[in-house]
Amino acid sequence: MPPDTRLSGTPALTLALDAASLAAALNVSLSHVRRADASGKLPRPVRIGHSVRWNCREVQAWLDAGCPDRAEWERLRGDGRC
Repeated sequence: MPPDTRLSGTPALTLALDAASLAAALNVSLSHVRRADASGKLPRPVRIGHSVRWNCREVQAWLDAGCPDRAEWERLRGDGRC
């Protein structure tokens, strides 16, 4: 059975995306991802050491919820992360 590729071709085994991978998965430019993150339009990324990553499951849930801004997403999500 092929891997789940709900997030624009991102294999299910990928747990977190860097900004370039997120841009590719969303089919937008890297600069668009950086602007959207800076303006609070994307889910909050996590830091792993010096790296910034987005949780794949959270990004998929955010997309399924209609891409609300970060404040609304965090309110909808409650106190637990996806």
